[in-house]
Amino acid sequence: MEGSLRVAGTIAESIVDGPGIRYVIFTQGCPHRCAGCQNPQTHDFDGGTVLKLDTLYADIMRNPMIGGVTFSGGEPFSQARPLAVLAEALHAKNKHIMAYSGYTFEQILQLGEDENALLAQCDLLVDGPFIETQRDLTLRFRGSRNQRILDVPASLKTGAPVWAKGYQQVP
Repeated sequence: MEGSLRVAGTIAESIVDGPGIRYVIFTQGCPHRCAGCQNPQTHDFDGGTVLKLDTLYADIMRNPMIGGVTFSGGEPFSQARPLAVLAEALHAKNKHIMAYSGYTFEQILQLGEDENALLAQCDLLVDGPFIETQRDLTLRFRGSRNQRILDVPASLKTGAPVWAKGYQQVP
C-alpha cells in the first residue's frame, strides 16, 4: 500500500476510543486548536513521526482481537487521502472505522474529494470541535455536548446527520 501518514502516536489496544477493542491512530496536525484540547501536542503540522501505511496496516493486523480502528488527532481530515487508503484496506478485512473530527459532518461534505473519500470509509464519526464550556465527562466517546456520534453510512444515504443507534443525543 502506497503512502505515509504523519502521526503523533498510536495505541495498540484501546476500549475508550470507540466500541470494542480498537487500534488508535493519533494524527499529527490540527487547524482547530480547541481550547482545552486533550491532545495539544498534536496541533503542530510539522511534529510527530512519519509512518508508512504498510507499517501501520501490519501493526493493526498483527492482533486478531482488534475489531476496529479509530482515527483521532490532531485532525484526521487534514490527512484524508492516506487515511482513506488505509481505511479502505482495513474495511476489506472487516475492521470497523471510527474518526474524530473538529469539523462537522456538514463541513466535511464541503471540504473536497479526499475528505469525502475518507468520510465514505467511516462507520462512525464524532464530529464538531471540542468546546470547553460544554465539556461533559459523562458522555460516551466524546468530550463536549455539541459533539455528535454519527452513523456515517446512514448520514451519507440521507444527506443529513443521523445519530448512531445507542448513543444519546443531547437536547
